[in-house]
Amino acid sequence: MTRRFDAPGTAPHMRVPSHKPGADRPRTPTFTAFGLASEAETLAPGLHIVATPIGNLRDITIRALATLAAADAVLAEDTRVTRTLLAHYGITTPLLAYHEHSNEAVRERMVARLRAGEALALVSDAGTPLVSDPGYKLVQAAIEAGIGITPVPGPSAVMTALVAAGLPTDRFFFEGFLPQKAGARRNRLEALVPVPGTLVLFESPHRLPEMLADAAAVLGPDRPAAVTRELTKLYETVRRDTLGSLSARFGEDGPPKGEIVVIIGAATAPERTADSDAALDALLRAALERHSIKDAASLVADDTGQPRRLVYARALVLARGEP
Repeated sequence: MTRRFDAPGTAPHMRVPSHKPGADRPRTPTFTAFGLASEAETLAPGLHIVATPIGNLRDITIRALATLAAADAVLAEDTRVTRTLLAHYGITTPLLAYHEHSNEAVRERMVARLRAGEALALVSDAGTPLVSDPGYKLVQAAIEAGIGITPVPGPSAVMTALVAAGLPTDRFFFEGFLPQKAGARRNRLEALVPVPGTLVLFESPHRLPEMLADAAAVLGPDRPAAVTRELTKLYETVRRDTLGSLSARFGEDGPPKGEIVVIIGAATAPERTADSDAALDALLRAALERHSIKDAASLVADDTGQPRRLVYARALVLARGEP
């Protein structure tokens, strides 16, 4: 049995004619799902940004399958990874490599194909392209060339981890990967101290213990957090605790295996009195006249014994001239 699916942006009575280069190649745009072979309608020319599963191959939309099947080519971060996905669904669309090392010449060739009327599908190894992924340069180039961009939404490691963590989701900040070197990582964490929302970070397994230790030291050991691992896969796990406890646990157990997303809750506002506020502000204002925000906060925190992250957050407010 063969089913037909409408291409994104087309209606059954408005079929897009096959006028793209390579349209006469002997390839039928089909995919197989639920044991049925389905024929995909011709895609409108342009760049199609397609989200793919982050682990479980069943986490893909029918629209994504139809797009991948009907595209003239699929631009993949790692063709070996994407080939496995396409083979699972019986898709034979040609694969082309497009990754962080692809240079301007590669983008120019892709844009030339798009200008010629082709429909190209861009995917990452997992999840939604352009999130901690180099695809945005190609999207920018296509937009500058006046080429249409069509997003095909689907799985996202950011959203999957966020809803599994059990922390507030009304406001969150996606940081991605922190710097690899300890000093730069702690500096970046310092900058995240005043963010008024849940933090979402990616991390490699072998760096996770060090990152958690730095996060506990800079953001505070009592901040609620969750370490999610292998989301949507067989060994999916979510560990929820404070940053201090998670740091201690992974410090003892060592690096885990698999893909990691760390969720960190927002800092809670400390109880303060008018007198203590006024005294702290006076010290900070004096220090800010002679030092940078970071140095002033460090000096005042050392003098008062107050948490460095809280003093730093207040210093940022005063430096902006806010009350």
